[in-house]
Amino acid sequence: MSVIYILLTISVIVGVVFFFIFIAAVKSGQYDDSYTPSVRMLFEDELVKSKTEKPINTKTD
Repeated sequence: MSVIYILLTISVIVGVVFFFIFIAAVKSGQYDDSYTPSVRMLFEDELVKSKTEKPINTKTD
C-alpha cells in the first residue's frame, strides 16, 4: 500500500515540474507564431474571390 503513496507523490511532482516548464516556455515566447502572419497576405485574395458581389445596375436615359 505504501507503493501507491510513493507513486502518487512522484506523479504529482512530475506533473508540477512539467507544468512549470510549460509556463516558462509560454512566457519565453516559444509558442509565438512568426511565420503565419508573413504568409497570410499571400492567401487573402482567395478569401475575397469566394464572395459573390451583386452587379451594379445603372439607368442611362
